[in-house]
Amino acid sequence: MKRFAGFTMVEMMAVIAVITILALMAIPSYLDKIVKAQIEAALPLADIAKRSVSTFWSATQIMPADNAVAALPVADKIVNNYVSALAVQDGVIHLTFGNRASKSIAGKTLSLRPAIVEDAPMVPITWVCGFAEAPGKMTALGSDRTTVDPAYLPMECRALKPSS
Repeated sequence: MKRFAGFTMVEMMAVIAVITILALMAIPSYLDKIVKAQIEAALPLADIAKRSVSTFWSATQIMPADNAVAALPVADKIVNNYVSALAVQDGVIHLTFGNRASKSIAGKTLSLRPAIVEDAPMVPITWVCGFAEAPGKMTALGSDRTTVDPAYLPMECRALKPSS
């Protein structure tokens, strides 16, 4: 009697089940990585507005009220693959995600607030991203309208948890 070497159907099904379970566990972290990459790819678009807001602040010591005052095009004309609008409101830059952005962040907003040293206006503006706090001795101006889930934000855009 000849015996054939190989795997039985039950063994093959067990291996396929294990591979499926591992794949299902990996997919969410992969999708989160894609969303994080889209947010990081969108951030350089804000540099356009940062220069205008900083220039306006240096000249007037007040923050521009909107895109027009900051000498920028209207919000829905400043776009890229993942951003559908860039609006300036009282110096704060609001990026609204859209276009090719993941459904997880489409329609959500990320705010970049200017932070200044109030009694030393010659100190350059520092930008505070999302839920983050202003650096020591600096005050973040304007309101944070960030609606993106903090889990998707880069580390510099997350609030620091208080240490106990």
